[in-house]
Amino acid sequence: MQFKEDMELIEALASHFPNSKRNKLRKMLTEGRILVDKKIIHKAKYIVKKGSKISILNKKEVVDKPIKKSQKTPHSRIKILFEDEDIIVVNKQAGLLSIATDKMEPDTLHSRVNNYLQNNTKKAWAFIVHRLDRETSGVMLFAKNKNNKKYLQEQFANRSIHRNYHALVEGKPTKEKGTIHEWLLEDKFLKVKAVNKRNPKAKEAITHWSLVDSDEIASLLILTIETGRRHQIRVGLSNIGNPVVGDNQHGATGNPIGRIALHATSLELLHPRTDDPVRFEAPIPFGPE
Repeated sequence: MQFKEDMELIEALASHFPNSKRNKLRKMLTEGRILVDKKIIHKAKYIVKKGSKISILNKKEVVDKPIKKSQKTPHSRIKILFEDEDIIVVNKQAGLLSIATDKMEPDTLHSRVNNYLQNNTKKAWAFIVHRLDRETSGVMLFAKNKNNKKYLQEQFANRSIHRNYHALVEGKPTKEKGTIHEWLLEDKFLKVKAVNKRNPKAKEAITHWSLVDSDEIASLLILTIETGRRHQIRVGLSNIGNPVVGDNQHGATGNPIGRIALHATSLELLHPRTDDPVRFEAPIPFGPE
C-alpha cells in the first residue's frame, strides 16, 4: 500500500484495515510485521512519508530476537514477569502500595523488589518509573539504573508507551466502546473528581474503553489510557454510570470479589538498551460469571 500524504504509521494502518482494532495493529508493530520502504518499523507514531510503501509480513516471516533474561532465584514475595540487566517487570498484587508515602510504609512493592535485587547484589536498586494505585493489580516496571529510568519516564511523558487495563464494572455500558475525556482535580484529602478544564490545577485525563463481555450483573471492559492520572479509570467509569466493581469510593454498590476489579494487563514500550519494542502481560484475575 502507498499513501498520498504524510501521516502517522498507526493512522495509515487504520485506514487500510478499518475493521481491525488499534490493539491488533499495535501488536503487529510490536511483532515486527510492518515494513515501511522495506524497513521494519515498530513505532506507532512513525511518520510515513508521501509515496512510501507499507508491507505486512506474515507471522512465519518474522525472526524473533528475544532479550536474554538473567538467571536468578525466584522471590516468593513478588511475581516476576521479566528481568534482565536493565529492567525488572513484576505483577503487582491488589492492596499493596507501589511505593511508600510520607508515612514511610515498610512493606511496598518497591521495597520487595529492592529486597529481591539486593539478595543478589548488595548495591542494587529498583528505580521508580511509574506507579499503580494501591488497589490496582498488574504489570509494573522498574529500571535498574538512573539512565534507564530517565529514558523510560520520557516515553511515559511523551505518551508513547501503550498501556492496557481490564476492569469489571457494574451494569452494562450503553455503547460498545467510547472515550472518557475529563479534567481531574485531587483535593487535600487525596480525593479525585472531574472538574471544569478551566481550573488551573486540573489535569487532563483520556481513557479509551471497549466492551469485552457482559452478563446481567457486570461487564468486562478493556481500557487504554493516554494519560496516567491517579484514579483516572475509576473516576471516569463512575461518571459514565458503570463504577468498577468493589470501588465503593466511586459509587460501587458492593464488593463481591473482595477487591477493586481493576488490573493493568499489558505494557508496551521501547527497551532502554536495544530500543526494540517489548510487551509484558499479566493474566486477568477476574471476569463476569
